[in-house]
This record gives sequence, C-alpha cells and structure tokens, in this order.
Amino acid sequence: MKDSTHDKIEGKFDETKGKVKEEAGKLGGDRSTEIGGKFDQAKGKAKQGVGEVKEEVEELNKPYNKP
Repeated sequence: MKDSTHDKIEGKFDETKGKVKEEAGKLGGDRSTEIGGKFDQAKGKAKQGVGEVKEEVEELNKPYNKP
C-alpha cells in the first residue's frame, strides 16, 4: 500500500474515532473525553491532508520515475 493511501485511511479512522469519542463525552458529561475526541478528529484531518500532499507529490514525480 502506498504511503499516501495509508495516511488517508489512518486519518479517516482517527477522525471517525474522534467523532465517537466526542459524542460519548457529550452523553456522559465528560468534558475531557469530548475534547479528546475533537483532538482526534483534528489529528485525523491532518493525516488525511498529509496523505493528499504525498499523493500529489507522487503524481508530480511520475514522469521522472520511468525506467
């Protein structure tokens, strides 16, 4: 699996995990868990962004990587 794909998948997982954690914190009245969930969502979005940038770089380098 390409690094870019791995980063995007891992980012989406973190974002989803963060949403669940945030909602659990809201339902349970646990502000710390809610904030942790928001942090996980932000981390996931950042990882997805890194994956997008890596994919763009891979695309730009294609013409130079031909045998």
